[in-house]
Amino acid sequence: MQEHQSRKFAGFTLIEMLVVLVIIGLLAGLVGPKLFGKVDSSKVQTAQTQVKMLKGALESMRLDIGRFPTPAEGLALLNTAPQDPSLRSRWRGPYLEDALPPDPWGNAYQYGVPGANGQPFALYSFGADDKRGGEGLDADVGYLPVQ
Repeated sequence: MQEHQSRKFAGFTLIEMLVVLVIIGLLAGLVGPKLFGKVDSSKVQTAQTQVKMLKGALESMRLDIGRFPTPAEGLALLNTAPQDPSLRSRWRGPYLEDALPPDPWGNAYQYGVPGANGQPFALYSFGADDKRGGEGLDADVGYLPVQ
């Protein structure tokens, strides 16, 4: 009598794999939007933090040279000595460890003189839409200019 050997297969069937993929897809559909919402709000917080860091660097520079940059000089004066010899001798920069960072959306920070509400300068990001104004994630972030 010939003995029948049952074959044992290690692994998963196609149906089991499809069920697992469907479950993963459902979970991603439920959790994904909440996680992406956190990413957007963290960009706003990053912009607020960078603006405060840049403001501190501007204030340190002002203590050394006696004034904030002009609109023509802009934020570049934080890393590049001024052309004016009398200011160059007092400039103790660079005031940033690295290059001037872009905002979290990859755009340049805006700088102007004067700022709103008695601020000596405006320093801000246009937000996610890279346009003046906006609401929510598109709102401007930082020390805004005079309207």
